[in-house]
Amino acid sequence: MSAALHTSHVASLPLLARGKVRDNYAVGADRILMVASDRLSAFDVIMGEPIPGKGEILTRMALFWFARLGHICPNHLTGEAPESAVRPDEVAQVKGRSMLVKRLRPIPVEAVVRGYLAGSGWKEYQASQSVCGVRLPPGLKNASRLPEPIFTPAAKAEMGEHDENISFEEVVKITGAGVAAKVRDLSIAIYREAAAFASSKGMIIADTKFEFGFDDEDNVVLMDEVLTPDSSRYWPVEGYEAAFASGENPPSFDKQFVRDWLEAVRIDGKPWNKQPPAPELPAEVIDQTAAKYREALERLTA
Repeated sequence: MSAALHTSHVASLPLLARGKVRDNYAVGADRILMVASDRLSAFDVIMGEPIPGKGEILTRMALFWFARLGHICPNHLTGEAPESAVRPDEVAQVKGRSMLVKRLRPIPVEAVVRGYLAGSGWKEYQASQSVCGVRLPPGLKNASRLPEPIFTPAAKAEMGEHDENISFEEVVKITGAGVAAKVRDLSIAIYREAAAFASSKGMIIADTKFEFGFDDEDNVVLMDEVLTPDSSRYWPVEGYEAAFASGENPPSFDKQFVRDWLEAVRIDGKPWNKQPPAPELPAEVIDQTAAKYREALERLTA
């Protein structure tokens, strides 16, 4: 792994946007250089300390899944080396953590698929026995496996805001019936295949979110990241049953160490208010989080 990178500075290309993790640069009019930094956000706040290796792990996992799922849906990769888009003195910032992708017209919906009841889905189920308008059987518990994967979309929020769960009917209003059905069916097909493969590696994909866009021929194309621990809830198979029986959240391959520490930390005797700036992360939390991301990659690609 290369040195940790909190923020990239590629002066040879116009900066389009800095997200929670990725820095996107324009490469001509038709391509984007996506640089995955080692930034980590929790509760929609970006931490001041990077997680070493995180950006490279996310990139390797995304490339792994793009290659494996290409027969289901085309993706935004150009096949070109990201290093070819920058000056020689900028290659170190880009190598191993970047993708050179086609510039698409994004579909403004988070395509979320759930195979298990967790997170906001569990909260919504407790209130209404449904998630995003999808009725579910009574008696389900936190982390219950669903009878079938369900499509539970969200409206994309502005930076720093929470995405809002919406119904399929609302997706139809945003995109039209044909595109909505296409995105739903592709999302569920991708999830089914990925979940089956992950299961063979001792991992459960509880839920995940995809992003799609249109290319110049109006084809629906899979874009952004795919099936990384930042966009998906991965659980180890061996920890699931005990957690489910006790009603707890199963252990996960992501930033749960950071969330747990932030929930427990006290500043002047008070809990952190979940507003910037974030408390400084201790070394052991950074190390444990980095180890979880590494383990997810190693399990998946072993």
